[in-house]
Amino acid sequence: MSRRSLLRALGAGAAGATLAGCGVPAAFVEPGDRAGHDSSATDHTLHFANWPLYIDTDDEDESKRPTLDAFSKRTGISVTYSEEINDNDEFFGKISPALMNHQQTGRDLIVISDWMAARFVRLGWVQEMDRAKQPNVAKYLDPQLRTPAFDEGRRHSVPWQSGITGIAYNRKKLGREIRSTGDLWADDLRGRVTLLSGLDESFALLMQGNGVDITRWTADDFHTMCEQVEKRVRSKHIRRFTGNDYIKDLATGDVLACQAYSGDVIQLQADNPDIEFVVPEEGAELWAESLMIPNLARHKRNAEKLVDHYYEPEVAAELAAWVNYVCPVPAARDVLASSKDEETAALAEDPLIFPDDAMRERLAIARDITSEERMDFAKKWNGIVGL
Repeated sequence: MSRRSLLRALGAGAAGATLAGCGVPAAFVEPGDRAGHDSSATDHTLHFANWPLYIDTDDEDESKRPTLDAFSKRTGISVTYSEEINDNDEFFGKISPALMNHQQTGRDLIVISDWMAARFVRLGWVQEMDRAKQPNVAKYLDPQLRTPAFDEGRRHSVPWQSGITGIAYNRKKLGREIRSTGDLWADDLRGRVTLLSGLDESFALLMQGNGVDITRWTADDFHTMCEQVEKRVRSKHIRRFTGNDYIKDLATGDVLACQAYSGDVIQLQADNPDIEFVVPEEGAELWAESLMIPNLARHKRNAEKLVDHYYEPEVAAELAAWVNYVCPVPAARDVLASSKDEETAALAEDPLIFPDDAMRERLAIARDITSEERMDFAKKWNGIVGL
């Protein structure tokens, strides 16, 4: 399952929304109750939970992770790395009982999508990081990612990787360019278009196609978008709703255009140069999946050191060259550009890893779906999608 592929049934999504929004009173943790005893000074370990295939590995030994191994060698901190996060809601369900009952999760650092990170911040389930001890984050974090609405000043979260939700299409088979979201609804694409099934993954781009400012969209904007999608489902213009399996559909030619993630398309292009990724003229969503330190983590200081390690431009460049998502450290571009390896140096010029100024002007971070909105909006969207 992809990091961004979230086929969430209403039951799972609504359960989390109810807990996060309608207020199980005991769920919220006051600021003074979030920190535990930090054993970092004497216990040089930490537990880092991440998504599968989201860190660099050695070409000859996949059990080795060069950037993580370099951190351990330099600091003496041993990292237990687990690829246990396959779905935001599933992971929420796994660790929420401990967090809402003021217990340790057994994890010092986690990576979750920003819409889920917003839920953790609202519930008071993550600790504020000490930026004075993270000079690389303070200096090198992409300015466009510094001020998400859910976490003012990025005090509780730091982007691990970022990405763009836009449009992918097969230009050769379609025989023309796609420049706007509205181009998806042309007659020659009837039955050859897919959209993402996850509400949080899909809504922003579709609203942008209507000219909506997604940093402050309204309920009316949401319902207008849903009505349009319902109409296109009934007319069979939309072939289906997908998780990350749109990759297969696009590769085989069963689908000619689809909502897609920038990092996936880079991989597709390696096999098929006819696949193109578009940031529509009306704009596309810039998102991130972020590092967070859960309440009562036993190795908070060690975790902060690891976060800052990944914001060294040289380390960020090494990670970006492997995962191919939007790098949250723009300074890593110069590192890659100076590589003697032509293929690596070429990554510095890839706008899907380092967006240029023209592309950045069309990127926006959507405001989160609030806890009050989530249950009704999820019910509406999942009814359309068929979840």
